Amino acid sequence: MPDSSVPAMQSPDLTPQAELARIVFLPSGKRGLFPLGTPVLQAARSLGVDIDSVCGGRGICGRCQIVQAEGSFAKHGIESRAANLSEFDEVEQHYAGRRKNFKPGRRLSCAAKLLGDCVIDVPADSQMHRQIVRKDADAFDIQLMPPVHLHYVEVWEPNMHDPSGDLRRLRGALEREWQLTDLRFELGILQTLQQKLRAGEWSVTVAVDYLGQVVGIFPGFKESLCGLAIDVGSTTIAAHLCNLTSGQVLASAGIMNPQIRFGEDLMSRVSYVMMHPGGEAEMTRAVRNAINELAKEVTTQASRDLEDVIEAVFVGNPIMHHLLLGINPIELGGAPFALATDLGVRTRAKDLDLVMHPNARCYVLPCIAGHVGADTAAMILAEAPHQREAMSLLVDVGTNAEIVLGNCDRLLAASSPTGPAFEGAQISCGQRAAPGAIERVRIHPETLEPRFKVIGSDLWSDDPEFAEETRRLGVTGICGSGIIEVVAELYLAGVISPDGVVDGSLREKSSRVIEDRRTFTYVLHEGAQSIHITQNDIRAIQLAKAALYAGIQLLMDRMGIEQVDRIRLAGAFGSHIDVKYAMVLGLIPDCDLAEVSSAGNAAGTGARIALLNHEARKEIEDVVRWVEKVETAVEPRFQEHFVEAMAIPHKTAPFPELSKVVKFPAPQSSQTNSLAGRGRRRSRKRAA
Repeated sequence: MPDSSVPAMQSPDLTPQAELARIVFLPSGKRGLFPLGTPVLQAARSLGVDIDSVCGGRGICGRCQIVQAEGSFAKHGIESRAANLSEFDEVEQHYAGRRKNFKPGRRLSCAAKLLGDCVIDVPADSQMHRQIVRKDADAFDIQLMPPVHLHYVEVWEPNMHDPSGDLRRLRGALEREWQLTDLRFELGILQTLQQKLRAGEWSVTVAVDYLGQVVGIFPGFKESLCGLAIDVGSTTIAAHLCNLTSGQVLASAGIMNPQIRFGEDLMSRVSYVMMHPGGEAEMTRAVRNAINELAKEVTTQASRDLEDVIEAVFVGNPIMHHLLLGINPIELGGAPFALATDLGVRTRAKDLDLVMHPNARCYVLPCIAGHVGADTAAMILAEAPHQREAMSLLVDVGTNAEIVLGNCDRLLAASSPTGPAFEGAQISCGQRAAPGAIERVRIHPETLEPRFKVIGSDLWSDDPEFAEETRRLGVTGICGSGIIEVVAELYLAGVISPDGVVDGSLREKSSRVIEDRRTFTYVLHEGAQSIHITQNDIRAIQLAKAALYAGIQLLMDRMGIEQVDRIRLAGAFGSHIDVKYAMVLGLIPDCDLAEVSSAGNAAGTGARIALLNHEARKEIEDVVRWVEKVETAVEPRFQEHFVEAMAIPHKTAPFPELSKVVKFPAPQSSQTNSLAGRGRRRSRKRAA
């Protein structure tokens, strides 16, 4: 029965004369115009924004919480002011009085109404289909050389006949029992030394790092300490808690990077800093708070204390690297893309406002160049192309793809601006990887009927049990791996031409091909949430894959090769795409498919290597010095390669290895597949 004490969500004035307000939801990027007085939740539902609510907008469940992002958002053309949302009302006050999970700055979207243009951030815990941050630790053999070692000692007690201080007697015990000399003790260690010695009844465990610095003293016997390996991505942040003694991964967790509210891609975040002096401090604070949340989450999972974390290693692209360190990234926003530092950085955790052991140290891997960062250095450390004779191509597919090509003789690196299409953005039914998102697609070449899988179910959509199993999940959209497969399958089935144009004549053969204004669209799924693949969707994927392929081709040109021996796809997205379809699409060059595989979260693996083997830090610092950076933005042939790579799989490249395992569609006869083309022909006929 409805709660009569709280009114249901009211409909706004929908008359044609109603004044309209613009609203943009993050991180989805969905936007629209709505009459003033429209509840934010109602606007979200109209746009298909994923906001949870089970109480019908009555302010009872509290699951629809949102945060208004205030400020000037040039990218969206919006001034999002606090006054552009209705004031905190009785519904929200009633809820806040009953519940403790209503964080400061949050609003109930069912109660907050639009009074002007707004940018609205939907927190992860308010999303019905929360993103799965698929960045678990990959199995990987790592030679253990921990940066911190533990040494248990029994210290002689003081007496009236020996006037030496506690520190001198501790030094004596470490030299006597462990042959450790010339150790350095900071003031912070001295300030708690006497309490620790007496609490342990003169037995303590001393933590000494590889540089001879005493970083911790623990009463009694301490069996092990922990370290954190953290991959700070522009979209997600992944953390792995490791036992520094055994190397075991104790817990892993991921979280959306909260900086996404300042801009979906890297350059938009730099633009935010340019337009909002002090904006870099906001983003630094946001990412450090997120890291503290992750640290708390993984230590809780592993039943460890935060003070057990004595070392942390970070990797990330140059902009994430600078913002984590509290460095303004504005110089990375334009040529010559100068880094503040391209060296490895070692600093105290407390200097980064990170909550762990008071004397914990942090190491940040070196960047390679202005657009090739510590995450690429970590990928090189994990994949070790510099130790192989085979010509290796490493690709970390993301909003800004990082590319490494080479072997033990020479390494080249570049970045290519693929944009967010592979992560579901800029796609009409696109979404991030979450339960209910289509991730696998097959299309019958004769009937053009599709079948697909969604995240959260192992069944294909043509399975009789599929509807029942996915009734709770629903079919909510299509994520990056699904987008790759559906476009590749449409090409193999002949629905789209090598130029990416939907063949409109096929609507006579299949109801899956429908007219869509002046073009044609393929209907992948009809249901509560219809999933259509539009001509614009296909074009967005072509633009993204062409940018990546062009960057790879530039490196191959510079290396003087026409073929690579092996390809490794890294990153959360690269780990979940089918390599065959990536090659069919023309995302990567031709190669023996047996030599194309996923590298998993290579950046995270590299971070773990640097965490558990301190000598690997020196190794990667040496290697990145001889990596040659190719700047795609100023290479004259980039545009030429880009145009040729727009075709599927490519305009001129033959793909002989792929042809061995994939049957390409027969060349289409010359025809115009768009309504616009037929319209132009009719116009010319009338004019004649």
